[in-house]
Amino acid sequence: MRIFKFGGASVKDAAGIKNVYNVLQQVGFDDVLLVVSAMGKTTNALEVVVKDYFEKSASLQSSIQDVKKYHNQILLDLFEDDKNPVFKAVSDLFTELDYFLNHNKSPNYNFVYDQIVSYGELLSTTILSHFMTFRDLKTTWIDVRNYIKTDATYRDAEVDWELTQKTISKIAKKKVLHITQGFLGSDANGFTTTLGREGSDYTAAIFAYCLNAASVTIWKDVPGVMNADPRYFENATLLNQISYREAIELAFYGASVIHPKTLQPLQKKEIPLYVKSFVEPLLPGTSVAKGADLEPYLPCFIVKKNQLLMSLSSIDFSFIMEENISEIFALLHEFKMKVSLIQNSAISFSVCIDDKFGNFQELKNILSKKFKVAYNENVSLYTIRHFDDKAAAMVAENKVVLLKQISRETMQIVTKE
Repeated sequence: MRIFKFGGASVKDAAGIKNVYNVLQQVGFDDVLLVVSAMGKTTNALEVVVKDYFEKSASLQSSIQDVKKYHNQILLDLFEDDKNPVFKAVSDLFTELDYFLNHNKSPNYNFVYDQIVSYGELLSTTILSHFMTFRDLKTTWIDVRNYIKTDATYRDAEVDWELTQKTISKIAKKKVLHITQGFLGSDANGFTTTLGREGSDYTAAIFAYCLNAASVTIWKDVPGVMNADPRYFENATLLNQISYREAIELAFYGASVIHPKTLQPLQKKEIPLYVKSFVEPLLPGTSVAKGADLEPYLPCFIVKKNQLLMSLSSIDFSFIMEENISEIFALLHEFKMKVSLIQNSAISFSVCIDDKFGNFQELKNILSKKFKVAYNENVSLYTIRHFDDKAAAMVAENKVVLLKQISRETMQIVTKE
């Protein structure tokens, strides 16, 4: 079996849905399982519904209506006859969503988030499945929540691999196109859970691992994995081959093409991962597999914007020792700071962090009781894998370099524009 994953950009409108059908016609669909994300920006739109629900906002109905109108327009663009059963199927899903919003008693934000946001994937796969049937392509729609079983950590659930393996192995490997949802699972009580943002790639890897799949293909609007983000670097080059190890390193440092959790189950069974273009599906794209680290071998650039560089030094010039660092890391964890770089000397300790949840001021107030705290906001962190002097000079050009760290394979530079 081959696993194909189509993200939100590939199914954002009627033309996208039709293109998925065309891609399958070109690359084949026997023994294929499709993992599909929510359409376009639906997850963001449903997050607004969650926010309005908790704030008891007067705009809640308007937020829901925006999601309904968006999907109904896609239906009208795809299907000539409004008597097609897809209209009722989609209407039933919105009825379920309305029922939940009217009857939910749980005050747990993360639980409610998962129950509501999950409708994005349920809607996209329902529409896609009906369109394939409409075009005489036989499909089996699978509710992923019956197969991927997790704990009850809503919004970032851990997979119960033993139970998931048992349920997924029941999927019949027959010559029919299977369609299921990315991002979702369910806990022991049958409540919907999610695997973290961008978790659809991970879903594809879970199915591949449990089905001993031949391959996973992630279909994107780019030719494959580039050695740099074309938005920030000119002359970005397509990487033909990346080893599992190198891909995990790139993901760790923040490369956004492949979700970090995706690679580990694939590497365990040496299942190749392909990143290919849904615009030109017959191009080879990038393969992530056992073998050469990089082909072609050249520097790879990763940039993280809007970072925060914080430096702590001891008030009395005493050494910053293990117990101090342990305490600092406990606070970074407590305040949900994502650490991207660490550097320390005898009397100072610097970290480059992502203050995703806006907790820095509170953290700084606590740290200031024991340390001198200096910081720079809105810095950029550049990571260069397989760096050379030319690559380093290019990144630093016309910027103030605040910190530089070098290891055998990797250079990291924190800059202020």
